[in-house]
Amino acid sequence: MHLDTTVQQRFAEYAQAPAPTVVQQHDVPEAMQRVSAMVRPDYVDLFTVAAGGAAESSPEQWIRAAVEDTAGLGGQFVWRALCGLRLEPRPAPDRVGGWKLADRGERWLRLEAASWFMTAHLVVMVEDAQVSVATFIHYDRSVGGIIWPTLAVAHRALMPGLLRGTASHIRRLRRERSEGTSS
Repeated sequence: MHLDTTVQQRFAEYAQAPAPTVVQQHDVPEAMQRVSAMVRPDYVDLFTVAAGGAAESSPEQWIRAAVEDTAGLGGQFVWRALCGLRLEPRPAPDRVGGWKLADRGERWLRLEAASWFMTAHLVVMVEDAQVSVATFIHYDRSVGGIIWPTLAVAHRALMPGLLRGTASHIRRLRRERSEGTSS
C-alpha cells in the first residue's frame, strides 16, 4: 500500500509541476565540442532544459539522474540492444549506467561508450539555470551511417522527455533533501 501511495504522490507532483522547457539547439558551443574530445563526429545534437538552480547539483548528479534513474531499463535496452553499446554490467565509481565516465570539469562531464559500428560521447554541461546534453557519434564502420540515422530519429524524439523527467527527478531529490534537513 505504501508503494501505491508513493506512486500516486509522484504522479500528482508531475501533473502539477510545470513542464520544464526543453530546446533542441542547432549550434553546439565550441566549449562543448572541445570537451567532447571527438575529432570528427559524424553526428552531433544538443538539447537544453531550463532548470532553475541547476548548478546546485553537480554534472555527475544530473547525468546519473538522467541515465540511471530516468532512462533506467528502457535506456539500457536502447543502448545495449539497439545501439550495441558495450556497457559495463556492474556499478562502479567511474561508470554511469555502464558508460565510462571519461573526463570532467567543474561544470561538465563526458561519458563514452562504443559498439562494433560506432563510438558515442555524451557531454553534459550545467549552468545556473539550464543543463545541456550533447550527443556526439562517430561511425567506426560505414554501416554506422545506415544504422544510427534511423535510431537518431527516436533519440531526438525521446531526449526532451528524458530531460524533463530528469529535471523533475532532480527537483524532487532537492525537495526531499531539504525536507529531511528541516526536520
